[in-house]
Amino acid sequence: MINKFSLKNKTVIITGGGSGIGEAISRTLASQGAVVHILDNKLESALETVNRIKKDNFVGVAHKCDVSNNVEVNQVIHEICKISNIEILINNAGIAHVGNIENCKEEDLDKLYNVNIKGVYNCSKAVIPIMKKNKNGLIINLASIASSVGISDRFAYSMTKGAVLTMTYSIAKDYVKDNIRCNCISPARVHTPFVDGFIKKNYPNEEKKMFKNLSKTQPIGRMGTPQEIADLALYLCSEEAKFITGSNFAIDGGFVTLNSQ
Repeated sequence: MINKFSLKNKTVIITGGGSGIGEAISRTLASQGAVVHILDNKLESALETVNRIKKDNFVGVAHKCDVSNNVEVNQVIHEICKISNIEILINNAGIAHVGNIENCKEEDLDKLYNVNIKGVYNCSKAVIPIMKKNKNGLIINLASIASSVGISDRFAYSMTKGAVLTMTYSIAKDYVKDNIRCNCISPARVHTPFVDGFIKKNYPNEEKKMFKNLSKTQPIGRMGTPQEIADLALYLCSEEAKFITGSNFAIDGGFVTLNSQ
């Protein structure tokens, strides 16, 4: 039987691959044969993920890179291109913000814009000429359910993730003739160290109660796991998904559809 979802010898760039969802995606794609290049502003985290990948006898490389810095992004992409083609880019790096428009300072907005929007722009713009030349490529953007529906007290975050979704549509349409596909993954709440830290910081001594309450916001009754997001990313990266472009995949425990009924 043919080995489905194989990524053998494909070169993949994953931003923010040092922790959380990005780590799960990095390790999952590496396990299917991909050569994974992790771009992360925290080099130590990227190296830890790469060490786990190598411990499992797969291939990973860590690069310190601030995705909001166009010069750094282009330098890293150039170095990777010296040794291999780039078939897949996963724009996973992102940061969050809690608050409505009144609670969102200008510096907060700028910070989220620089990472969540400009980061996707910088990395996508750097790899698209390479993919055009090779007449082959895939970009996957990590957005959010906040891209499509209103989330209370998430003004800046929702705004930036909405931009990620529409960038996905635009790239997919502009480059379909170059055989470059672009899709989007939109998770609901996923249980990562960030969630645990957020609860601990904002709800001291009520961690278990708040975790339970946040889990219930998904109709399915729990948060997603990083591995579930990684498995969807694996499918979208595989040859089995080569007919898919310009699509937004909600992976949300029924949040968008069932909460509106």
